[in-house]
Amino acid sequence: MAQAYRTEHHEIIVSPEQFFDQLPDLIYKEDEPIAHPSSVPLYFVSKLAARHVKVVLTGEGSDELMAGYNKYRVGIYNLMLGRHYERLTSAGIRNLVRDSIDRLSGASPLRRILRRTFLRLPANIQDAYLDNFAVFSPLMQQRLFTPQAYERMEDRDPYRTTIEYIDQSDAETILDQLLAADLKTYLHELLMKQGQMSMAASLESRVPFLDHKLVEFINHLPVEMKLRGWTTKYILRRAMKDVLPAEILTRKKMGFPVPFGSWIRGQFRGVIDEYVLSERALERGIFNREYVRDLVGRHAAGENHAERLWMLVNFEIWQRHFFDGEPLRTRIDSSVVSQASFSSAGV
Repeated sequence: MAQAYRTEHHEIIVSPEQFFDQLPDLIYKEDEPIAHPSSVPLYFVSKLAARHVKVVLTGEGSDELMAGYNKYRVGIYNLMLGRHYERLTSAGIRNLVRDSIDRLSGASPLRRILRRTFLRLPANIQDAYLDNFAVFSPLMQQRLFTPQAYERMEDRDPYRTTIEYIDQSDAETILDQLLAADLKTYLHELLMKQGQMSMAASLESRVPFLDHKLVEFINHLPVEMKLRGWTTKYILRRAMKDVLPAEILTRKKMGFPVPFGSWIRGQFRGVIDEYVLSERALERGIFNREYVRDLVGRHAAGENHAERLWMLVNFEIWQRHFFDGEPLRTRIDSSVVSQASFSSAGV
């Protein structure tokens, strides 16, 4: 892009040491556990931008308006194909296929893929869409929390609000209903992340895709202008066809990935020991010891539970400051980072 438009390119590399050093302070600034690991590099990028400008434009809202996430196309196709699959096959055959998938190795990429398709999931919104893309499904939440903590929860249905928005939507298609629900729920978290991380770096961020006139226009477009076949954000790609290089228009969605999962299998696994497996964390009576230890062990053995462990780490750091009254650390102690005691055999 810099070459194509002769713009000034800036690059920053964030080391895992910098990442973990900054994490406690960012949790404090967000006032709650940080849902997305990408919040941390976003802060560093905002600091870099703040050296040159005071205001930036960001792309928040475009994915929720024009079906930019993979979950929309996968969810829609799972629902469509799943309904045909259930109509054309017997329950016995479906159970046989489901059991065969479950018997594959836990670390198998094929098992991970097939478990998220209509071959394994019932063809309804909760299973094929909400459960399929949840970090902790309702069943997993029931196992994660201790019975005492679970009983004290007033609302145990994490999907209630989303399903209410879907049911109340006047949209004619399921895709538009899903988009409308995300605009009213998931987007709130993204906007808070964007706003708080940029302001922590003394940078103002604005969201042009959420101009109300543009939102109203896009909401009245046919779904084929948003998701056409396997092409997401179709109308935006067409609008930018003669503006952006082809390799940018056609490349896969990159997101803002952080290799947290591999970090905690290696040099930084002491972070898990301290904030997930320690007696201090477990004796709170919130999380089930056996379930948490099993989750850590399966991740160490090769399964991917990075998002789940990320949330548990964040929750414990947040608890220590806001509930235990522990003074804010500007960084995670180096002694914690360098510990290397957990393994699949040890949990």
